[in-house]
Amino acid sequence: MREFKGRVVVPGECTAEALVSHGGFNTLASYQMALMFGDKAVKCGDQNNPDLYKQSMLGKALCLPQTIGSTTGGMVLFTVCSYNKQPACMLFSKPIDSLAASGAILADVWTDAKMPVVDNLGEEFLSAVKTGDHITVKSDGVVVVE
Repeated sequence: MREFKGRVVVPGECTAEALVSHGGFNTLASYQMALMFGDKAVKCGDQNNPDLYKQSMLGKALCLPQTIGSTTGGMVLFTVCSYNKQPACMLFSKPIDSLAASGAILADVWTDAKMPVVDNLGEEFLSAVKTGDHITVKSDGVVVVE
């Protein structure tokens, strides 16, 4: 068991299975197909992200370095949450960008979706966590990897 302390961007607690990407997370490319075609498993559609491509993101603890890509990223996160197709949480080794943060925060305020977001967990976090690990997010920004 390892613990990492990050900055709380969206408050909350959860326990979920980890889904890890070591590359940047393109929010639009990852969610576009699931949103357009009603994919109930919410599989990642970003073929440029081999860690996540065709993996179900629904209810997972997404462990990422950062988001990349389009300025629509925040709106995509908000939309994913409004359709209740969000991951259990989003955990970033680096600081979250303002667009992704805005989408996650708006989703927290304007929807019933629960998706805690913690950033600044450090590079050691991404080195330690593996897809399939058991993740617990605490309200103070502590992330436990088992």
